[in-house]
Amino acid sequence: MSVNKSTGYRVQGTGLNLVSFALCFLLLSFNFYLLSYAQEDFVYDAKNKRDPFIPLVTSDGRLLKLEQQEGTQGLLLEGIIYDDKGISCAIVNGEVVRVGDEAGGFQVLKIQKDKVVFIKDGQPTEIELKKEE
Repeated sequence: MSVNKSTGYRVQGTGLNLVSFALCFLLLSFNFYLLSYAQEDFVYDAKNKRDPFIPLVTSDGRLLKLEQQEGTQGLLLEGIIYDDKGISCAIVNGEVVRVGDEAGGFQVLKIQKDKVVFIKDGQPTEIELKKEE
């Protein structure tokens, strides 16, 4: 504390308050800086799924029929994770499968970059991955 020479009263220093204010300002600025990076734009990837914002019931109460894009004989190939070393996976009918697994009554024979080969009763069936438009 210091004494004001003209009045003789004690004057409390503001040094600590200024440091506290500066620290609060820096912390708030840093938080806003981090938030600016955390809020990246999100893009919904439909990948053969229906638009979740379109209602399934019309305004007059009728139910809409959903069109399911299916591949051969009830198999829906949704995605492929291809690995040259042979550890590839595919998403078929909503499930992750590998070579040797079964999906929809078919056995996965081979997973390639753009298609999956299935076999059932000795008959191979190829389903190509549809590219997004």
